[in-house]
Amino acid sequence: MLNKIGVIGGGFIGGVLVQEIAQRRLAREVGLSDPAPFINPDDSPERQEVLKKQGVAAGKCLDIAEGLPTLRSDVKVHGSKDYSAIEGAELIINTAGVPRKARPDGTFPTREELLTINLKVTNQVAEGIKQNCPDATIISIANPLDAIVYTLNKRLNPPKNKLMGMAGVLDSGRYCYFVAEAANVSVENVNAVVLGGHGDTMVPVRSSCLIAGIPVQEFLDEETLKAIEARTRKAGGEVVGLLGFGSAFASPAWSALEMAEAIIFDKRKIMPVCAKLEGEYGENGMFVGVPGIIGKNGVEKVIQLNLTDEEKAAFAHSAGAVRKTCNEVDEMLKTL
Repeated sequence: MLNKIGVIGGGFIGGVLVQEIAQRRLAREVGLSDPAPFINPDDSPERQEVLKKQGVAAGKCLDIAEGLPTLRSDVKVHGSKDYSAIEGAELIINTAGVPRKARPDGTFPTREELLTINLKVTNQVAEGIKQNCPDATIISIANPLDAIVYTLNKRLNPPKNKLMGMAGVLDSGRYCYFVAEAANVSVENVNAVVLGGHGDTMVPVRSSCLIAGIPVQEFLDEETLKAIEARTRKAGGEVVGLLGFGSAFASPAWSALEMAEAIIFDKRKIMPVCAKLEGEYGENGMFVGVPGIIGKNGVEKVIQLNLTDEEKAAFAHSAGAVRKTCNEVDEMLKTL
């Protein structure tokens, strides 16, 4: 158990995180920061006064706190519109970002517009961490994942083991679920890993996909496996398409908690993590999804898989896409 965990962003993912941390008793205290609801200067003075008194973070935390006696949990839970709620946190889980949603005319913001907005948010997040818990280990969930983790590194320059992105655990879980469903076996029997960037270029590693230790090809044919791998790359969009708003929330929260528990309980658990590479897989200075040992010191070691030639090429392509985005981030940060 830690003394304090901080969660940034009080949306659906943030809400699940806080309630799960309290229920699992992972820390004595949980602080949730979120500036919402935002005040529109065009609103009437009366409306602005109402909004000043409201707080998504405080409201969600009060709701969860009032349920803790039922769970017999003495974890302290509180929220704030500024970053004071995360003061002194040993572990930060960042979910802050604006989702891609339709404008009133039905069009969507461009990728560049969304990236610019979320880089501005991330600059504020970095400043909040710097002022309130500069030594915290950071797990970032916010999208675009690779770009946000890269930006946090640029702004905070933490030890490389103490900053990581959560994407691979989620993507690998989706891969496992689809394989188990197709093979008609328990999800407990399936082990799989997804590497690379968190997007359309991600790499489901078929050579490492096993069902009860048996290669997945013994259960599923080539056509089925290709369809599963394609579905895995688009899985987040599939959820959004069905919801009609927002994004996946339970599975990302549980995936981040899988990483958090590996740190809190010093499990030294091997899982895919968006980590800073320094020569591994032929990459340097970028944050890309790779297998790593996660323990009390964060990312304690990057593990290099023996990939097939096809998988190596796919990983290189994915890393190239991440590099392109990071170059865009470098240019954008000059003006932010």
